[in-house]
Amino acid sequence: MQNFELTILGCSSATPTSSRNPTAQLLNIAERFFLIDCGEATQIQLRKYKIKFQKINHIFISHLHGDHYFGLMGLLSSMHLLGRTNELDLYCPPELQEIIELQLKHSQTYLKYKIIYHPHRYIDNDLIFEDKKVEVRTVLLNHRIPCCGFLFKEKPLLSNISKDTIEDYQIPVEQIVAIKNGADFTTKEGKLIPNAQLVTRFEPRSYAYCSDTCYDERILKTIQGVNLLYHEATFMNDMLDRAKETYHSTTIQAATIAQKAQVRQLMIGHYSARYKELEPLLEEAKSVFENTLLAEEGESVNVAF
Repeated sequence: MQNFELTILGCSSATPTSSRNPTAQLLNIAERFFLIDCGEATQIQLRKYKIKFQKINHIFISHLHGDHYFGLMGLLSSMHLLGRTNELDLYCPPELQEIIELQLKHSQTYLKYKIIYHPHRYIDNDLIFEDKKVEVRTVLLNHRIPCCGFLFKEKPLLSNISKDTIEDYQIPVEQIVAIKNGADFTTKEGKLIPNAQLVTRFEPRSYAYCSDTCYDERILKTIQGVNLLYHEATFMNDMLDRAKETYHSTTIQAATIAQKAQVRQLMIGHYSARYKELEPLLEEAKSVFENTLLAEEGESVNVAF
């Protein structure tokens, strides 16, 4: 079965701490490597966790607060210095192109590779990337400045047929693909075996990334039923007023969104630097949505069916 694995590179909010870096994540779907946000020190984290820069061909930036993109210029520069020639697709706020090109201009840096910019249109559920394996759509968030989350989803997968099943029914090799695509099978004795008895079906997996947002139920339709939801939880619920003031969410609010969207698993992150220990945030979120985990740097999560 193809990979669908999320690695956390940074989980802090506006400022880094001695143990937590600003937001960045790497998603591997079928050996497509998507970098999601690029806070300060992202390239150091990539090295630390032995992830090769040049495998990343698609970078998604949710919005232009520094803790979500200040690491990008350094990463782009390192890709250049390490000899990258492949194109890089950058899905980002439209103003980011001006920011990058201004820095390149004044440092007289001429990249050896081409950046292809895909500016956000700030349309909910907008299809912004698609290939044979994956599609990516926007999730329109409610933050102090324009902000997009992202919904990553596998394309429908072929059903799986086990070696034992092939041997038991003596299925010829040339019929296996047809069976995976839904065909029944007739044995040598003339017995019809329904497709449902032959294969294991897999529903496409999905991951929704909701970076910075206040509590807003308008996202429920887009993220409904995803396998894994990342939703920021900058504050515990006793800081609800501060969350509203800064257009962020609390643990309880993130968990409530997960519950109402009927997601399978919730991951919280983007923690305020005021929190030295994260277990209280986890416990509070679990009081509403039990299947919750913490975003912790260096941890990888296999998105399950």
